[in-house]
Amino acid sequence: MSDNNITKPKGTDFIREAVAQDLASGRYDYVRTRLPPEPNGWMHIGHAKAFSIDYNIAKEFDGECNLRFDDTNPEKENMSYVEAIERDTRWLGIKFDRVLFASDYYEQLYELAIKLIKKGVAYVCDLCEQEIREYRGTAVPDKNNITFTPPGRNSPWRERSIEENLDLFARMRAGEFPDGARTLRAKIDMTHPNLVMRDPVMYRIKREHHYRTGDAWCIYPMYDFQHPLSDAIEGVTHSLCSLEYEIHRPLYEWFIREAEVFPSRQIEFARLNISHTVLSKRWLLRLVQDGHVKGWDDPRMPTIAGLRRRGYTAEAIQDFLGRIGIAKTDSLVDIQLLEFCLREDLNKRANRLMAVLKPLKLIIDNWPKGYVEEVEAINNPEDASAGSRKIPFSGELWIEQDDFAENPPPKYHRLYPGNTVRLRYGYIVKCTTFDKDPESGEITAVRCTYDPATKGGNAADNSKVKGTIHWVSAAHAKKIEARLLDKLFLAERPMDVPAGVDWTKTVNKASLEVLSEARAEPAIENVKPFEPLQFERLGYFCCDPDSKPGAMVFNRSVSLRDSWAKIEKKQS
Repeated sequence: MSDNNITKPKGTDFIREAVAQDLASGRYDYVRTRLPPEPNGWMHIGHAKAFSIDYNIAKEFDGECNLRFDDTNPEKENMSYVEAIERDTRWLGIKFDRVLFASDYYEQLYELAIKLIKKGVAYVCDLCEQEIREYRGTAVPDKNNITFTPPGRNSPWRERSIEENLDLFARMRAGEFPDGARTLRAKIDMTHPNLVMRDPVMYRIKREHHYRTGDAWCIYPMYDFQHPLSDAIEGVTHSLCSLEYEIHRPLYEWFIREAEVFPSRQIEFARLNISHTVLSKRWLLRLVQDGHVKGWDDPRMPTIAGLRRRGYTAEAIQDFLGRIGIAKTDSLVDIQLLEFCLREDLNKRANRLMAVLKPLKLIIDNWPKGYVEEVEAINNPEDASAGSRKIPFSGELWIEQDDFAENPPPKYHRLYPGNTVRLRYGYIVKCTTFDKDPESGEITAVRCTYDPATKGGNAADNSKVKGTIHWVSAAHAKKIEARLLDKLFLAERPMDVPAGVDWTKTVNKASLEVLSEARAEPAIENVKPFEPLQFERLGYFCCDPDSKPGAMVFNRSVSLRDSWAKIEKKQS
């Protein structure tokens, strides 16, 4: 878990300017924001952006930031989601002041609905969901192919008396009517150009067990009604949300004005979009339910739990969010920027170990039989305080299959017959021959000789050796499972598919490669779950919580190749 508060981005932006202006003008004399997740899925990195904006702004203005669960959709919500969101929010370093629930306001919201009925701006409607949609109307293209929205039609029940509406609403709460039989709607304007304002539903009848209130209610408030009034009940000054809620702002303000409650202010910002990724709980749930991933915390998922399991640190995520900033228009962030931030962080904190993912035996023919020597290796060249460790070196080693070629391509500086390489921290060796299975043609072992005068990898005559490869001692290596993770989607924009094509068809079926015969140096046994490492020459890895003594599992967090740095250099 991060020990520090989430990083505060420098400079200003349109939200901070608006908050400062509200304080200067006297509109508010304090700042209070809220993190308003719905407990119907796990938190993803898009939520992390929204949460960090709410949290940082509140703290920069010496205000308060609360975590409020907008739990008004009981069929999709449960306590496990609440617990997961709380856990991941804290792990990110966001220290909210209070944990609140919209379900605690059900009675207050009900009374506010009665207030609107008494004012003549809310009514009970008998239209079913499909009929409400038909009466409201939809956007259509005109003869010039310009989209417009024809006026809607008033509900036949729109002019019910206040007394009848109060009676029916009370009977809705009492459970006299079947699910879907009636709704409570706001009476606004069925000709409004914004469809959201065309008499939106405030309450619906739904007999669904709620994870907190049980069966106490059979009517539940709609999000657009609950959200602004919950903000008002809590005295939220600035309700910060993503851009898709911009068209809902007139309704947000209408409910606050008509209910005559605290005047919270809604401000929208562009949501986070990352290439080769989907950021919607609905879509992520589909991936889980259809078996494309193994759960919400699958390390290929953009959930906070998935990113953590992959090896992302809270600091790397904070750095990424600080770099992308806050904007008013949607854009697509290259996933390579997120990977760059992780490399930058792990390069400083991750200790180095040697592991071989696809082992090939290397036999040193002139090594003293049975002799084992210890060589010294640096734990982290970026952190002198990390010290060093001893690694056993023997006459039989494991090397990567890719580090030997029978017929090498041009500029191949690793092992092949007659070539010399440096064994990291060990000796310089020269390849003499190799063993091959006569039936399969598979290389089963590579043979070489070593120069005893080159301990540490330096030639006595200062001659240059172009290639350096990693290794582990065959007799001392520990078997591990390595999971090589790739992008979950092949397409840059997974949802941009032709009509009739299921977006899940863009899932990368090769996004997970499991290597169950990998080997690592003995120090691997001291690694704890979620601890980051760099397997030299291979990438950054994280110890998976699936690990058990004698059966350790490591997820590749990110490769060592830094594509983003090359992109930045090219752009500059």
